[in-house]
Amino acid sequence: MKLSVSLAKKLLRLVQGESLPRSQVRHAIVDQMLEEGVLSVRSKGTRQSIYCRDATGAHHYLKNQLGVNDLSLFVGIINAADLLRSDAVRAASDSKIKTIRSFKGFLVNCYRPLEASLSGIPLQIVPIPGAFTYIHDFEDFILAGDVTVVGVENGENFRYIERQKKVFPFEKVLFVSRYPQSGDMVQWLQGITNRYVHFGDFDFAGINIYLNEFKPWLGLRASFFVPDGIEKLIQDYGNRELYDRQCKTAPQRNQLPEPALERLWDLISAEKKGLEQEVLISGRNA
Repeated sequence: MKLSVSLAKKLLRLVQGESLPRSQVRHAIVDQMLEEGVLSVRSKGTRQSIYCRDATGAHHYLKNQLGVNDLSLFVGIINAADLLRSDAVRAASDSKIKTIRSFKGFLVNCYRPLEASLSGIPLQIVPIPGAFTYIHDFEDFILAGDVTVVGVENGENFRYIERQKKVFPFEKVLFVSRYPQSGDMVQWLQGITNRYVHFGDFDFAGINIYLNEFKPWLGLRASFFVPDGIEKLIQDYGNRELYDRQCKTAPQRNQLPEPALERLWDLISAEKKGLEQEVLISGRNA
């Protein structure tokens, strides 16, 4: 049997000297602890309450039978936002008593060195072919105010960002990978003041990702990136199957918050094609 959070909290109260109504602690674990004699029943008329008669025996029972080394720590770490697996092992000999994210954060990339700070320590982000910088403690990751943050939807575009530098008009730019998808990237963006530009596929799905995941949280600081020459790119390289698959989930044109999105919506609808962002990756020698 595994010890639930709610029962652990009640057992902790018992071990600390409280008594609880029998009706509140009906559980097979409690029944076994009663049989072991570490918990007892006290009756008053028709009412029964449970109390701990042997706190040391209760701790030994929890450790030997349930693997809970420290009941107080076990209860404390369940709601901890920064729980480490090492804490879980110390509390319950089990690193999986709670789903713990060993890795949080996101990957960043650039094609020109950028100065930033992480937890108050200066950090230079340097482009290295085949390697990226991983920001774990993103809550304390700060950029200069004139750096534009570009969120990259697809992995290949993020990897080969150097081959796309002619596409972007920004002097200082940090590229952030949307994958793996989590709330970390948006949470970080909400905590800074930098401009955000979303670089995704030029189809209805790409527009929806931007509208649902980023625009509501970032407001006027956010915009959808539409490169120069998009009309010819859609005409030459657009995919009709993308349009056919996505047309039923297309956003309403009159609800689009930016003129650039309206123009893109019109192009997609007129050509009946969607365009994947990988088309912007130039050849190796570009």
